[in-house]
Amino acid sequence: MTASPVDTATIRRLPKAVLHDHLDGGLRPATLVELAAEVGHTLPTTDPDELAAWYYEAANSGDLVRYIATFEHTLAVLQSREGLLRAAEEYVLDLAEDGVVYGEVRYAPELNVNGGLTLPEVVEAVQEGLAAGMAKAAAAGTPVRVGTLLCGMRMFDRVREAADLAVAFRDAGVVGFDIAGAEDGFPPADHLAAFEHLRSESVPFTIHAGEAHGLPSIHQALQVCGAQRIGHGVRITDDIVDGKLGRLAGWVRDRRIALEMCPTSNLQTGAATSIAEHPITALRDLGFRVTLNTDNRLVSGTTMTREMSLLVEEAGWTVEDLRTVTVNAVKSAFIPFGERNALIEDVVLPGYASAL
Repeated sequence: MTASPVDTATIRRLPKAVLHDHLDGGLRPATLVELAAEVGHTLPTTDPDELAAWYYEAANSGDLVRYIATFEHTLAVLQSREGLLRAAEEYVLDLAEDGVVYGEVRYAPELNVNGGLTLPEVVEAVQEGLAAGMAKAAAAGTPVRVGTLLCGMRMFDRVREAADLAVAFRDAGVVGFDIAGAEDGFPPADHLAAFEHLRSESVPFTIHAGEAHGLPSIHQALQVCGAQRIGHGVRITDDIVDGKLGRLAGWVRDRRIALEMCPTSNLQTGAATSIAEHPITALRDLGFRVTLNTDNRLVSGTTMTREMSLLVEEAGWTVEDLRTVTVNAVKSAFIPFGERNALIEDVVLPGYASAL
């Protein structure tokens, strides 16, 4: 079969799914400026375009710790109910405009309590904002479903509290759990009790692993903690030599464990060297269940349309490849099987058929 060519205009119209995207890394620059003025927080610049450029330049350091430090400003404006409501609603509308039909947004509630909100109040505000955004998107004819992943910060001591929140809100829009933060030096097994609790309560979870740290991080996430997906996972290539898979890589591929890959973000943190050589393409060719994600749209200056376009332009991807990663993402979503199937059959596949 001849590969179908695809241009940016076509990509923008294609249905998309994103599993790995942080709420506090995706604010609109103009919103960040307005909210910062309201709370008296000083930004590097108050010009939205200049601020967007500042974020992109600061994040291109090749250092994960410095990359994470850029979140100081977004977190400063997400300490109130009003800030969280607005950020969550706009998050959904921005996904809908980008052609996303299913998304999972993640954030760490413990980072949003400096203004006096309790952990449950943080979650309630975000869920209310997401619901408002989904209602507006549906009314505009661009429906998108967004589920929430609550994060614990792996370098702090509130991971179990975040896991308890995920259990408490699993019938109110929270679909799963994650741990985030600096990976190197903070192994996932440090929080084994939280993961055991989630498993006992049948709450699915993903774990950031294999980005700043290598195979031991991925091994712990899967074989010790029991993660159902891996956030990033680019270092799984350390277990592949001349196309031959080691035991861990084989486990990941054969059990269809989704890799939440984020090409632009991985370049910024030094986990990959170029889009053309990003592991997502080689892993796709080897049959891994790779998914394509934005990670942090403000920090990385990106969208799903841009991520797809970069792979088409620099790695030779086709519309069939884009369909594959989109189906992979929906198959691996933390929502019930029937709902995943319906999204694929009723929305994703018909949307790609028009481009083939």
